[in-house]
Amino acid sequence: MLALYLRGLKQFILFISFSFLYIPMLMLIIYSFNSSRLVTVWAGFSTKWYSELLDNSALLKAVALSLSIAAASATAAIILGTLASYVIVRFRRFKGSNLFSFMTTAPLVMPDVITGLALLLLFVAMGQLIGWPQDRGAITIWLAHVTFCTAYVTVVVSARLRELDSSIEEAAMDLGANPLKVFFIITLPMIIPSLISGWLLAFTLSLDDLVIASFVAGPGATTLPMLIFSKVRLGVSPDINALATIILLIVTVIGFISWILMRQREKRREQEMRKAK
Repeated sequence: MLALYLRGLKQFILFISFSFLYIPMLMLIIYSFNSSRLVTVWAGFSTKWYSELLDNSALLKAVALSLSIAAASATAAIILGTLASYVIVRFRRFKGSNLFSFMTTAPLVMPDVITGLALLLLFVAMGQLIGWPQDRGAITIWLAHVTFCTAYVTVVVSARLRELDSSIEEAAMDLGANPLKVFFIITLPMIIPSLISGWLLAFTLSLDDLVIASFVAGPGATTLPMLIFSKVRLGVSPDINALATIILLIVTVIGFISWILMRQREKRREQEMRKAK
């Protein structure tokens, strides 16, 4: 009896938790098909806001800018974060290692307002000293996003590197392989799932950022969160719901495909380890 009670309580807690997370998204999707211009008043089913979304050039321009910055930021963060995590995990004992680890992950706990203000002052000082950047825009947003996304990637990849058996890498070097070849032939294939996870996380964080981008963006660069936030003050437009629904669909598909690929890779790795034993 007690076991059934605990099982029912567990299912109830899971239901409440998932409802709290996904019911707002479901409501957003439903109201994206609302024919009324008032987003909180249901007036019938319609897909006109999806067609009007294609005619909103400012919104589409903001989407393209946000997606390009997010992809570029995630790619750069993967490269820098992988290098930083490899140094932290594989070269533990060097002068200043603790300071290096702290400084690499410091943006994780730094408030966005402080980070944005610090980067703004940095870009202004650089413009006065060396003449670059002359104007703030997509480049400064990209640099700012790489700064804090690298910290998240470092944490994800470091966790994966700590799980790996370093004896395989040591055996390869004993057989004559240089460290660079060992990294690309042995280490890199084994940490690919964490690289995919880190890239997706960095992409999402960059796409979602509002505070830091507001500090470092110029008049000619408006990201999607900045545009949506400016519209919220006057009331959310229904085409925003349509755009959010499309983004949710794309993210869901990408996340599901990535989950399948990583699951298959993990199963393949487990099978290879069983055969090796």
